[in-house]
Amino acid sequence: MRGRARGARRSCGRPGGVSEELHGLRRRLVEFAAARRWEPYHTPKNLAAALSVEAAELLEIFQWLTPEESARVMAEPDTAHRVEDEVADVLAYLLQFCESLGIDPLAALSAKIDRNEERFPKP
Repeated sequence: MRGRARGARRSCGRPGGVSEELHGLRRRLVEFAAARRWEPYHTPKNLAAALSVEAAELLEIFQWLTPEESARVMAEPDTAHRVEDEVADVLAYLLQFCESLGIDPLAALSAKIDRNEERFPKP
């Protein structure tokens, strides 16, 4: 599998911290879905589609804002709450997607940054 060849499935190897917190959140999402018997619906295809929908809902908040308005979006409490909720939805579906395919998202991100550093060297 492509992700495995590039190391995306390996553990980040960090004791505690973000990796441990991320693991706990992933476990909570798995338990939440299991308690509701949603596992049959949490296929990679369905989770990728749900992730796309949630990302579009985040984008919708910014759709007609100017760049300046978008930079101030967190200053208005109702809008800030909507942004935070959509970010949470995007992250939840991304973590569930990773869980369904056995991807370590932090390792995948680290490997991608490494590739980008090679691809786009400092000037």
